[in-house]
Amino acid sequence: MMASKTPHQNVSFDLPTKDAAHGDQTGHGYLALPESGKGPGIIVIQEWWGLVDHIKDVCDRLAAEGFVALAPDLFGGWIAHDGDEAGEMMQNLPAEEGARQLAGAVDWLLAREEVTSETVGAIGFCMGGGFVLALAAQQGDKVSAAVPFYGVGQGVSGDFSGVTATIQGHYGEQDEMFPVEDAKRQEQQIRDESGAEVEYFYYDAPHAFHNDDDPQGNYRPEAAAQAWDRAVSFLKEKVR
Repeated sequence: MMASKTPHQNVSFDLPTKDAAHGDQTGHGYLALPESGKGPGIIVIQEWWGLVDHIKDVCDRLAAEGFVALAPDLFGGWIAHDGDEAGEMMQNLPAEEGARQLAGAVDWLLAREEVTSETVGAIGFCMGGGFVLALAAQQGDKVSAAVPFYGVGQGVSGDFSGVTATIQGHYGEQDEMFPVEDAKRQEQQIRDESGAEVEYFYYDAPHAFHNDDDPQGNYRPEAAAQAWDRAVSFLKEKVR
């Protein structure tokens, strides 16, 4: 589902420095603004395909709902065209580097005059869903709401004790990349380790059911619409 056109721009932001030889110290991303020009801040985290039109459209749709939405480009402009290429690109992104870019994005977004919230929300898909959970664990009180859609990959934290955000997850019962049994175990693990409020929703759908441009044909419009409505309502309630 394409959003109505919202103000948007490509942006750059500083990254936390690991050491002098760490490489690029600038992150890049796609920023979408609501018509009012101001709103609560949301970090949108890409799938393993890269910063593709679908993720930009998610930003535009969030902006149409009143949010300031930033999608960092974790692959540095590279786009995958098939599952093998996407898997390779995902594995070539160290979890620490993804976390570094996302930390820079959070700080940059919270410093923007367009952002009215004291915290950010985070929503991500596939690989990005995994990084949403890591971001919530690593950034603590800076993230008030985390929404992983079928989160997988190297970004998934093994330690959720740092989570203070409320978490709403969306997972497919036919997901072969992250079986529903694993999702339910993860849901309970987050609860046990963090004490945070966690609710996962499960749909009669495969992996990537929200992506209406999925090259592998997994889009399921009814499940996608239901999950999206839940996610938007949740973000409006929690991100202030």
